[in-house]
Amino acid sequence: MDGSGDLFAPFIASLDPGITPIVVRYPDAPLAYDQLAQYARRFLPEEGEFFLLGESFSGPVAAMLAARCDHRLRGLILSAAFIRNPLPWTAPAASLVRVLPVTGAPAALMTRLLLGRFSTPALRTMIAASLAQASAATIRARLLAISAVDVSHQMAAVQVPVLYLQASHDRVVPKSAGRLIARLQPGATCQTLQAPHFLLQAAAGEAARAVYSFMLARRAPGLLPHYRD
Repeated sequence: MDGSGDLFAPFIASLDPGITPIVVRYPDAPLAYDQLAQYARRFLPEEGEFFLLGESFSGPVAAMLAARCDHRLRGLILSAAFIRNPLPWTAPAASLVRVLPVTGAPAALMTRLLLGRFSTPALRTMIAASLAQASAATIRARLLAISAVDVSHQMAAVQVPVLYLQASHDRVVPKSAGRLIARLQPGATCQTLQAPHFLLQAAAGEAARAVYSFMLARRAPGLLPHYRD
């Protein structure tokens, strides 16, 4: 939701040095999903093969990009993500987002939702600092975007292998979000990790290994080295 990209730090630190990550940092602006996808497209490598990873709010962005990428895309990875409003019962209340405060939620509530029993002082500090970077207008726009999003058609059109990382203790995105992706992509691999919604942060090492294994199995010769323990 914050779009800063800072929260990827634990995951990136756990990746093998042979992987070169490109983190898309969204502008602090009230952009819709299609606008965010257009913005993110600028960061795709101009040459060579690559993988796409979309986390949580960015699941629809990654699906839209993957549906239109050329043969250089080797796979799509979605972490605790969704492609349709994961809580459809909230849609009727979307209009309230336009008038109610959307920042300054109690730290205890945010910690419970995003981390649960996996909370640590370091993770709490990192999350608070990251979320503080997004303005109220941006957060409001992204909440409204979630309430209306449905990129099922684009997800079904993806032609590359898909890995879905499911958080075992996710209090934000329900398991039904992963099941929908599996229905649209019957060949998708779903892997559950012992983690909260912030899977790439609380279980960075396990997530990095799962992602690397997926990439290694689908790489072109010489694309990736052997994972180093």
